[in-house]
Amino acid sequence: MRPRGDAGNALVEFTYLAVLLMVPLVYILLTVFQVQRAAFAVTEAARQAGRAYATADTPAAGLARAQTAASLAMRDQGLEAAAPPDISSTGGVTPEATVTTTVLYRVHLPLVGGLFAGTVPPNIPVRATHVEVVDRFKVAR
Repeated sequence: MRPRGDAGNALVEFTYLAVLLMVPLVYILLTVFQVQRAAFAVTEAARQAGRAYATADTPAAGLARAQTAASLAMRDQGLEAAAPPDISSTGGVTPEATVTTTVLYRVHLPLVGGLFAGTVPPNIPVRATHVEVVDRFKVAR
C-alpha cells in the first residue's frame, strides 16, 4: 500500500488562511477609511464655520452662517451633519477678534452593534478646531 501524499492540501490551507486574514484586514481598512473621511469632514467644517462666523455682521447671524457652513462641509463628504459647531469668540465679530470653532463627529464602527457591547466603544470621536481672526479692516455695522 502506498502512503498518501499532501497533494491538494495546500489549496485548502491557503483558502482558510486567506479568509481568516482577509476578513479582518478588510474590516480594518474600512474603519480607517471611515475615520479618515470624518477627519477631512470635521477639519473642513471647522474651517468653514470659523470663516462664516468671522465674516458675519452680527454674532447671531454668524452663528446661523457657521451652522450652515459646517453642515454643508459635512454633507460634502457624505456624512450627516454633526452637532452644531462649538463657537467661542473674544469680541464677537469686531475687527481683530479671535473666533475659535470646534466640530465633533462620532464615527460609528461597522458591525460593532450588540456583538461587542460593553467591551468596545461603538464609535470613534473625531474633533477639529480652527482659529479665525476677524479681518482688521472689517467695517463695523
